[in-house]
Amino acid sequence: MVNAVKVFKKTAPNGKVTCYLSRRDFVDHLTHIAPVDGVAVVDDAYLRGRNVFAQVTVTYRYGREEDEVMGLHFSKEMELVNQQVYPSSDISTPTEVQDRLIKKLGGNAFPFSISLPKNAPNSVILEPGNEESSQPLGVIYDLRLYVADKKEERPHKRNSVAFAVRKVQFASLESTKRQPQTLVSKSFTLSPGKLNLEVSLAKDVYYHGQQIEATLSINNASKKTVKGLRCQVVQHVECTMNNQQFSRVVACLESREGCPITPGSNLNKTFSMTPLASSNKGKFGIALDGKVKDQDSNLASSTIVAPGKNANDALGIVVSYSLRVKLNCGAIAGELAADLPFKLAHPVAGNEGKVSEEGIVFEDFARLRRGQSVNEGI
Repeated sequence: MVNAVKVFKKTAPNGKVTCYLSRRDFVDHLTHIAPVDGVAVVDDAYLRGRNVFAQVTVTYRYGREEDEVMGLHFSKEMELVNQQVYPSSDISTPTEVQDRLIKKLGGNAFPFSISLPKNAPNSVILEPGNEESSQPLGVIYDLRLYVADKKEERPHKRNSVAFAVRKVQFASLESTKRQPQTLVSKSFTLSPGKLNLEVSLAKDVYYHGQQIEATLSINNASKKTVKGLRCQVVQHVECTMNNQQFSRVVACLESREGCPITPGSNLNKTFSMTPLASSNKGKFGIALDGKVKDQDSNLASSTIVAPGKNANDALGIVVSYSLRVKLNCGAIAGELAADLPFKLAHPVAGNEGKVSEEGIVFEDFARLRRGQSVNEGI
């Protein structure tokens, strides 16, 4: 099967350096991180014996730029990769897309392949709320190509090409076999018996946009009455840079159907909820998948660690999800709550077909309109 592949194209303001990328995502497969590969085209007269470098930086912003006063900074910028693209000592075979681009673009086209270190954090953006901030909060990656004599030289915006890229994770198909469930009980002072709540999910991993179905089994062996119940999807966020942790409710459903649950009675019920970023716009602190320019985002995917690794060793912004069920027993008796962790992620991308020489479509960034997704038409 022959597929047309969209290639992202961007040219430096001086028109001398052009970069072509077939994708803008570093995909973390847990065992390794897939490289971002592309082709750099540099004007021969502009090169003049100098070298071409590719640099990847990560910016971790955990506070508003407007609040930075008297030398106080709420961001940290780190250079993760800086490698020489031309002349290059890389002997790896160009990909099929790179090979087609080189044939199409001529002798001044130089292929490159860049990989991030294994402990690089995932791309996550925090929703700023109603207050507009000049710089987004979260973990942001930038890929920059520039021409210089030495890699230590600071690239100027006029003679360099900068792309916003992301480091993302996909859910493993093997991790969907487990069916999470939990059982909690509550006893009451000066009252015999217990209130029992069992919560279960059909699978461990849900994809963005899928309905999350929770099955509840309530056994009221106490003398109290359950007046109502609430089901929530809770997003847990840990910012490792400033050791801050907080949670946000991204989907909620309340019901009195089948209530009150009187002493000695049971209730079996199934709830369905769909957590979406579009339903949480304007909520401060909601974690979103890192956005590339002019592309809509979704709720941040769960941070997944490789088998045998400790989740506490993850860097950047660590995201997890849980299903929270609360039974309301009145103002005096209080609530019975159960939390059931699960994962929210993207499915593993399918394999692409072969690319024909004519099957390349260039997406020129100069022509992108504000608000138009870069994924349209793929």
